[in-house]
Amino acid sequence: MTVALASNILSFVNVLFTIYSFMIIIYILMSWIPALQESKFGEILAKFVEPYLGIFRRFIPPIGMIDISPIVAIFLLSFIQQGAITVLRYILVALM
Repeated sequence: MTVALASNILSFVNVLFTIYSFMIIIYILMSWIPALQESKFGEILAKFVEPYLGIFRRFIPPIGMIDISPIVAIFLLSFIQQGAITVLRYILVALM
């Protein structure tokens, strides 16, 4: 395995996590306008994002009208991203 291939794999995984984070942010912003969430794009986005956000919504109750579970979900996703990249880097270095 070459260094360039390992770098490409790490970049690809990093981009996937970043895209998913942006999907969560877009979904949260769409919740402010119900018509957007009911659109075809909103429904597709919900199929990807709701299973992950649902985990946090079960354990973190809203504070008044504010749902803070997406904030916790994004922070945890960031930690998972860093951990996954680190573990993957160690695996790829071991394979070289």
